[in-house]
This record gives sequence, structure tokens and C-alpha cells, in this order.
Amino acid sequence: MQQALHNHTPDAAKPAADCVIIGVNSEKTLERCIRSILEGSSTADPIHICYADGGSTDRSIAIARQFPGVTVLELNPEHPTPGLGRNAGWKAGSAPYVQFLDSDTIMDPGWLALALKTMRENPELGAVRGYRREMHPERSFYNWLGDLEWNDRPGLCQSFGGDVLIRRKALEETGGYDETLVGGEDPELGWRISRGGWKILMLDALMTRHDLAMTTINQYLKRAYRSGYGFAAVQSRIAPTGDSFWKAEQRRITTKGGGFIAGIAGALLIPMLQHNLRGTILSLLSLAGGSFLLFKPRITKVGQFMRQQQLNRTDAKKYAWHCSLVVLPQLFGIIRFHAGQLLGKPLRNKRAALKTGLSTIQT
Repeated sequence: MQQALHNHTPDAAKPAADCVIIGVNSEKTLERCIRSILEGSSTADPIHICYADGGSTDRSIAIARQFPGVTVLELNPEHPTPGLGRNAGWKAGSAPYVQFLDSDTIMDPGWLALALKTMRENPELGAVRGYRREMHPERSFYNWLGDLEWNDRPGLCQSFGGDVLIRRKALEETGGYDETLVGGEDPELGWRISRGGWKILMLDALMTRHDLAMTTINQYLKRAYRSGYGFAAVQSRIAPTGDSFWKAEQRRITTKGGGFIAGIAGALLIPMLQHNLRGTILSLLSLAGGSFLLFKPRITKVGQFMRQQQLNRTDAKKYAWHCSLVVLPQLFGIIRFHAGQLLGKPLRNKRAALKTGLSTIQT
């Protein structure tokens, strides 16, 4: 892997925070991300911006170089991962706090000052996070889902996503991100930070705005598939410790998705073995049981989603359909992880397939 540094200008004063942006083929979103950091910075909290590029073939690197004082790390791994970029970024700096951002986000102007103040006043905190909100939830069902699911309730939490402020000492103690993970690398690091005795706090404040730019069913299925893979990959690392982190999530996926597939299989196979009324009844029971497992959120949890997510009934039903069906591509992601472990062929990112985009109006 080759790495080159550009545009690094030592600051007269040591920065209060290193802002690390990662991206691959991010020309559509990178400039606004960098500008949002600059607009939210202050002389009271000087910052250093680092862009870690995972091997772009578009204008991403040229865009980053337009900004004086921005460090550009040109990484050219055969298989980029978020962990590679984030580790390269924080290790290239020296500030006591590191703000991580994805290149398709915009940092809120008031976020960094609030987050730094919180960290300074609470030395037990290893990381703080805030709300990530979608810029265009109205432009697709999938963007709306992302806006609904990014955030936890304010207070202490177990993990974080790609946007987070982390204390450098916590990064040094844990070694930073797992560079082999293609999904789930942020919660996995959050788990290790918590296990190291640090606390993670979700603030009741806007941190970033994001453009998921998801407009097709294929994008949705791919994301769900990779999330399932991430659940399995992270759980495989944590399970030997005896900790239950993400164990319930993986069990839910395998029970519901696997139960539905088993129910379908039973409904097809039983009549072949029993050509009578008993066989027909057992076949229908198998189909009904598998279907209930899969569609339980849609059947029983609409009211719960209305209360917990503060949704109207129509939106709660849409969310319930998502919660029911998403486990199927997630299950195949889990299967892919274990098959890869068995065959020595893990899922890997391809640079050509990675890029950020912008939401477009649906017609």
C-alpha cells in the first residue's frame, strides 16, 4: 500500500482536534464536507483537517488539495476499508481529540465546540456522538429509513457510527479501528473502547447531516446484505470474550429469516412425503409458522413503532414492513461471512465499486 502526504502545514498552535475524513471517489460530496468543518471551527478550538483517500480515480484528491492546511493521505490499498482510512488519519495527527467523518456528511457548525467542551469536562468519556440526520429523507423510502435508524436516545450508549469524536488516548489504548472489517468497524471499536473502561455519550445535539443517496431496491438489498455480514464478522470477534454484544441481533436475523425459509421448505417437502390430509395440514402449518416469524413486526409491532419512533400509523406500517423483510438479505450476509471463513474467501471491497452520490428527485 502506497501513502503520500500533501499540503501539510504545521499549525502555530497545536490543534484541539484532528478532523479525519475518509472517502473513495467522493468528488460529489467532499468539498461541502471540508467547508462545513472550516465554517464550524473557531480560534478557541483550532483544528487540523486530514482527508484519507482510499484510492479514488475521480477528482477527490484534487478537491481536497484546494484547501490550504488540509493533509491529504493518498492510500492505494487493493481492498479499501473504512478502518484503513480512519487509522491512517488519526495516526497522522497529534491532537488530543479526533473527529471522524464520512465524506458524504456535513458537520453542524455548533457540534465540535460542544463535543470538545463535553469531553474536557468529563475525563471518563472515550467518545461522544450526536444526531446524524438525513438531508433528504423525503426523496426516497430508503433515505427516510436511514434518518429513522441512525440515532440512539441521548445518554450513555455502547457504540457509535462513522461520525464520532474520540479521545486520542482511547484510540491509542485500543489500537484504533479493525482494518479488515468491511462493515461494523465503528460499533466494534466502540465495544473495545467501552471494554477498556471508557464511557460513550450520545448528546442531544445535531452532529452531522448526511446524504444516504439511496434510491433503488438493489442499493437497499446490498446494504442489508453487508449489514448482516457485519453483524456476523463483529460477533465472531467478540464471542470468544463471552460478551453478548450484537448476539441478540444476529439471533433475531437467523431465527426470523431462517425460520421463514425453513417454513417454506417444509410447506414444499411435507406434501411430497405425506400425500394425504395430514400432510396438507402440516404443510399449511409450516408455511404459517415461518410466515409469522418473518412478518411478526408487521403483525404485532405497529403500535409499538408508533410510540417508540413517534410515527403515524401509515409510516409505522412502512417501517414494520422493513423490519420484517430486511432480515432476509441480512441472513444471506451472515451466511456469506461463515462461508467465507470456511473457504478462506472473506468479503472484500473493490475500489471501483465505491463512491458517494447525491439524492435525486424521484419521478
